[in-house]
Amino acid sequence: MKPRITTRKSLAGGRIVFLGSFPDVVPRVGLPEVAFAGRSNVGKSSAINRLLKTGKAARVSSTPGRTQAVNLFEVEKRLVLADLPGYGFAKVPEAVQRRWKALVEGYLADRPDLRLAVLLLDPRREPQDMDATLLWGLRQARIPVLVLATKIDKVKKSKAKAAVRRLREAYRLAPEECLAFSALSGQGADEAWAVINGAVR
Repeated sequence: MKPRITTRKSLAGGRIVFLGSFPDVVPRVGLPEVAFAGRSNVGKSSAINRLLKTGKAARVSSTPGRTQAVNLFEVEKRLVLADLPGYGFAKVPEAVQRRWKALVEGYLADRPDLRLAVLLLDPRREPQDMDATLLWGLRQARIPVLVLATKIDKVKKSKAKAAVRRLREAYRLAPEECLAFSALSGQGADEAWAVINGAVR
């Protein structure tokens, strides 16, 4: 039996519709999809809310690892944003981490409407094997990638460009595949939307 969407909650005056939270099988909506992924403490929910111009979409928590399912948001009736479970947070039980990993890998492996994967990375951190593995898997699946160097507002302005450049070099990203981004100030939001709109057009 195919999973059905039974929950629809309008947000931002109906411009965004929360389609539901899916801990197992994720239903297909029939619209182009953009998936957001990242480590549990990278600020993914804040970034999504900034891009959607609402604080009521993705749940922001002070405790990393709260998202334990794939959350789907229909945006302007033209695309679906998928908020994937965060990964790599040590305080989450190993069994839960395995379940999340299987859910994310299953989603990415069988999603014909997926047009772009947006991966959030913290440019203040050293390159991580988990991030590299995810990027490698996306490349193998030929899924276009956009990396947001998030929390760039916490990096000194004199060092921000160098921090983003290090990310690009570490993960072998083209300049257009890696953008400086701040959920706090909105830096990079317009540029991110330009990439997203190009992918789903």
